[in-house]
Amino acid sequence: MNARTVFLILGLTATLFIVCNACKEDSDTTKPVILLEEPADGDLLQIGDEHGVHFDAEFLDNEMLASYKVNFHPNFDDHGHTKATSETVDFEFDKSWSLSGKNAAIHHHEIMIPENATPGAYHLMVYCTDAAGNESHVVVNVELSHEAGEDHDHEDEE
Repeated sequence: MNARTVFLILGLTATLFIVCNACKEDSDTTKPVILLEEPADGDLLQIGDEHGVHFDAEFLDNEMLASYKVNFHPNFDDHGHTKATSETVDFEFDKSWSLSGKNAAIHHHEIMIPENATPGAYHLMVYCTDAAGNESHVVVNVELSHEAGEDHDHEDEE
């Protein structure tokens, strides 16, 4: 190898090293933040409420949000045996929505708990993913009940 070839190889290697390091420094590794206001940990949720579950959250990211997901599932006996009867069904919900921007305030009543849902302990899990693929999640323990009562005014809501 002549000197010119060696310098060319060294120059290309140095350029490749600089480009790769620049990519690493600029990559987004920060997870999004989830501020879940409602439902809160320990809330009683009304089975069969025609207004749906009051969901209120804010999602924040340093770069760009991509989506959020809500998962509702039973937590009877710490995921062991359920208390479902022939008249009830274990309530489950799993849905994703798209997000954009660096922050999003979300308020909806899309989670409908049917009249025949099994009362008891449930987990509500909220996941948020940013555009770089970083994911955060929060978990709250709630209870489904026929006696939960209304603690939220739905008159001014769609």
